[in-house]
Amino acid sequence: MTNSLPVRFAICGVGHIGRRHAALVARHDGAELAALIDTRADLQPGLAAEFPGVPFFTSLEEYLQTGPAADVLTVATPNGLHAPQAVAGLRHGLHVVIEKPIALHKADAETIVHTALQTGRLVFGVMQNRYSPPAAWLKQVVDEGRLGQVFLVQLNCFWNRDARYYKSGGWKGTQTLDGGTLFTQFSHFVDLLYWVFGDITNIGARFRDFTHEGLTEFEDSGLVTFDLVRGGSGTLSYSTAVWDRNLESSLTVVAERGSLRIAGQYMDKVEYCHLEGYEMPELPATNPANNYGAFQGSAANHVQVIENVVDTVQRRSFATTNALEGLKVVEIIERIYALRPIIKHG
Repeated sequence: MTNSLPVRFAICGVGHIGRRHAALVARHDGAELAALIDTRADLQPGLAAEFPGVPFFTSLEEYLQTGPAADVLTVATPNGLHAPQAVAGLRHGLHVVIEKPIALHKADAETIVHTALQTGRLVFGVMQNRYSPPAAWLKQVVDEGRLGQVFLVQLNCFWNRDARYYKSGGWKGTQTLDGGTLFTQFSHFVDLLYWVFGDITNIGARFRDFTHEGLTEFEDSGLVTFDLVRGGSGTLSYSTAVWDRNLESSLTVVAERGSLRIAGQYMDKVEYCHLEGYEMPELPATNPANNYGAFQGSAANHVQVIENVVDTVQRRSFATTNALEGLKVVEIIERIYALRPIIKHG
């Protein structure tokens, strides 16, 4: 461990997930919380109590013009704001951490990548599911060639997001700031697909809106088919129309040398593994899911994300999720959504 100066973070967007980032930064020995930024001035008293002495700004522009120096800007605002705010931070000389998705359009994600290259700054995409023990195990098994040729990959993501989640007047559910179910709810699973199995091609899809008329401007369910560029085929079935609570997130693989299945509500356990000449190791426990009151999301692995950012900025490690990988996830979702018609209910 080198005696490096603490890595200073400014957090832009201090809603549920931004507040989690702020708390983890504040607790990290190698990090320092430099500033909090949110357009909702009413958050300031609560934040001042939780993070005493940390200055608060009501716009990113105000912070960049008048705020204290920082090393990293964390962007945890609505999806549609990620790209312009990340680019502003990079141009200001800051490294940038971007909550998923890094953008809602491939062109915007490319602008982030190019700006990072021009400024010599780092970009970290928050894809914390990669730190989940079953996901890390799957990546290792595939990289070691233990599956042989992959035949079929099946992803199922069946969650509940209803009127309790899509509050009227909020950004969630809008096309411009939310972007769609695959961006906000299930981009982690598209990332897992790409990270482990590579790119996809020959995409087919159908989309339905069963229960979200008046709540969202896009589909709540989709059935996607594809071929893997490396060989094999796959399906992605997803829905936020599950009644009352999340059902499951699962990944099943049928391959030349065996089959496996990761499942649970959040792909948090290996349910089946039968591979030729292979004995399943004991995996560490998966962190509990992010809790949003009535809702739960993916595993709460943000502590490893912060750890990786600090180590990388202090040149002791490298980024586990870089901007190019974030761009690929956006590009894959955009290719799927290019097949999406204007949805009519029923």
